Amino acid sequence: MTATPTAHRAPATTTEVVQWRGRTRDYDLVKEFVIALLVVTVLTVALAALFSSPDEKQITLSTWSRSTPSDFLLTAATELDGTSGTATYGAPYTHTPDAAQKLGPISLQDMGGVTHPIDTVHDFVVGPLSGVPADANLALALRTWSTAGADQQLKWAAAYDDALTKAEGDPSKVADGTYGPAPVLLDGLLRMAQSGGLDGALLSQKQFFQTDYTKPLLFIADGTYLEDQARAQHLGGDQWGMMNETGSYPGQAWLWLYTFWYQVEPFKSSPNADVLVWGLMAVLSLGFVLVPFIPGVRSIPRWVPVHRLIWRDYYRSRAR
Repeated sequence: MTATPTAHRAPATTTEVVQWRGRTRDYDLVKEFVIALLVVTVLTVALAALFSSPDEKQITLSTWSRSTPSDFLLTAATELDGTSGTATYGAPYTHTPDAAQKLGPISLQDMGGVTHPIDTVHDFVVGPLSGVPADANLALALRTWSTAGADQQLKWAAAYDDALTKAEGDPSKVADGTYGPAPVLLDGLLRMAQSGGLDGALLSQKQFFQTDYTKPLLFIADGTYLEDQARAQHLGGDQWGMMNETGSYPGQAWLWLYTFWYQVEPFKSSPNADVLVWGLMAVLSLGFVLVPFIPGVRSIPRWVPVHRLIWRDYYRSRAR
């Protein structure tokens, strides 16, 4: 006698699918997106036209040279005799020895080498002036400069830099001396900057898009005009400038820990402040990552259970 196999039955389900029988309405997501985009675009353009940008206007070589020509000439003189901040900065711009900041015996600045070489005499003064047309005096001064030796060029530039400094940047008050073509070169550079031509000359690059602002920014930063404008907006390094914004607008408050170290000794007065602060922040960041593995530190939550106060609802429900 054989047993009859039992048919397999589907398991009973307790959840039934109930079809919606209420009202429905078509919804076009693309249409809603297009409408929202148009509304936001119109509001953005209208508000920008009404209130403009809260940021300060761009500082260019043209605005600088027209606002404070004396500071421009004093800075240009240091570019010509190779004593400016850019000329003596070291890597990645120049090969100036012992110019780099060091972390102990390690020179992090020199590790990458000179990747963006800048010759301030040629790149900031002589090169741009060589493209100025129809100026006989300037052309003669450029020929005189180019045919002189390097030592003679340095003597002319250094002598005029010293005399111009004593005259507080006013060429009309410079004492008589042997300056060679330096006065004509700097006067031509000032006129070129005031016309806006120097901005274009320093931005001229081989690629199609002119997006490298390194040279004009370094030139401007060598003077005092940019720093004065920054300090007036409380953006100086000793004014917590890294985390501020222009005017009364709030800045990046999360950068306070990095900026804080620039306000205290020994970082505040150290010539290696940048690399020292970077090294300290690297150590602190590594310590933060390794908190779960540091004995004592990892036990602080058990000793100071602040998290239980924050998550008190969770712990109450867990206790019940």
